[in-house]
Amino acid sequence: MPVAEKPMVAIVGRPNVGKSTLFNRLAGARIAIVEDQPGVTRDRIYADCEWQQHRFTLIDTGGIKTSPADVLEAATLDNVKYAIEEADLIIAVVDARAGVTTLDLEMADMLRTCDKRIILVANKVDTQEAEAGIYEFYQLALGDPLPLSAEHGKGIGDLCDLIVAELPPPAGEEEAGDEIKVAVIGRPNVGKSSLVNAILGRERVIVSDIPGTTRDAVDTHFQRHDQKFVIIDTAGIRRKAKVDTPVEHYSVLRAFKAVDRSDVCLIMIDAQDGVTEQDKKVAGYAHEAGKASIIVVNKWDLITKDGSTMSRYDRLIRQELAFMSYAPIEYISATQGRRLNELLDLVEYVAQQHALRITTGRLNEVIQEAVSLREPPTDKGVAARLRYVVQTGVKPPTFLFFVTNPHLMHFSYRRYLENQLRAAFGFVGTPLVMNFRSAKDDGGN
Repeated sequence: MPVAEKPMVAIVGRPNVGKSTLFNRLAGARIAIVEDQPGVTRDRIYADCEWQQHRFTLIDTGGIKTSPADVLEAATLDNVKYAIEEADLIIAVVDARAGVTTLDLEMADMLRTCDKRIILVANKVDTQEAEAGIYEFYQLALGDPLPLSAEHGKGIGDLCDLIVAELPPPAGEEEAGDEIKVAVIGRPNVGKSSLVNAILGRERVIVSDIPGTTRDAVDTHFQRHDQKFVIIDTAGIRRKAKVDTPVEHYSVLRAFKAVDRSDVCLIMIDAQDGVTEQDKKVAGYAHEAGKASIIVVNKWDLITKDGSTMSRYDRLIRQELAFMSYAPIEYISATQGRRLNELLDLVEYVAQQHALRITTGRLNEVIQEAVSLREPPTDKGVAARLRYVVQTGVKPPTFLFFVTNPHLMHFSYRRYLENQLRAAFGFVGTPLVMNFRSAKDDGGN
């Protein structure tokens, strides 16, 4: 079930009236993609905002077209309707320069039936002439139009005052610190949005077989048993040479930012394509960012199988993603809902492993035993002696080894020590960071 912790404020309006610009102005950051072309925002985008100690969640939506011309416009309209349904307050945005349009009138008809509090905003009021023209918007019967310029910040304070005045009194807010943030990443059209929708049990994001449908990173809070999650659906990450529009460029940046703020990355692989070069780059970004990861092989239902099919896929994936040998592999079908419970169980487990902390005493017992079984390397009779080790951080687990002659700790021996740590403590699904410092830096000899 979704976890709604703050009042929700939805920004709605026809295409190209400045909804995303207003969203970014209120959120205080460039969260939504803003381009001077209609139809750029298609999914609902969320941001937490605060004004005069009042907190609320802001929702950006796609442009309203009440007579959609294609499947994407129809899906966008469905998303807008859902945003209106879940919101406590609606900000209806119109373009003061353009005046009242047919789409504005149709939007007003739709909003008057929703039984929600509404603030009418006349955007793009940059001149006295534009401000004088806002009175024609009274015919929408949505209340007094508030003039502002989202681009230049004019009238934003007045709007924020109205928002907090209209919102219900704040309820007790829950802490989000125990939420597991899950980023769903991968190439376009591997089934990321289908997986999100299957997990949530409803169409939270637009799904189609047209690559590139999801352009923004879309957050959804939900709860399973006693565990809270934030699942982040992201735009498909393409090769740089194929990112040929500003919109796609911003989408890729947001996908990478989604990885940065996640705890667990679900790296989606298309079972029909196997591991591609772009899959390696996507996985590599999550690995370098130190994120817990699960390799999710989707569309497994479309593969003709025999008794050794899965083991062959395992070997191929391990070969192609050798740097991510710690990441478990899960085979699913998002469209058929297969093995989703097992996947969510695994998400919880690797999140715990990602945050696992080992006591210094037990850590040194394991490392000293590893050293006794295999001595550190030597060079011209000079040995590297490992004094002790401490864990300095989690997410990812980070270790600092104090050793004489750290330059002798070759890659192969570092890997040996990592394997010993994993054998003793698990650390399933998470990379380990291992730093080596001269024992003399800490008083050693």
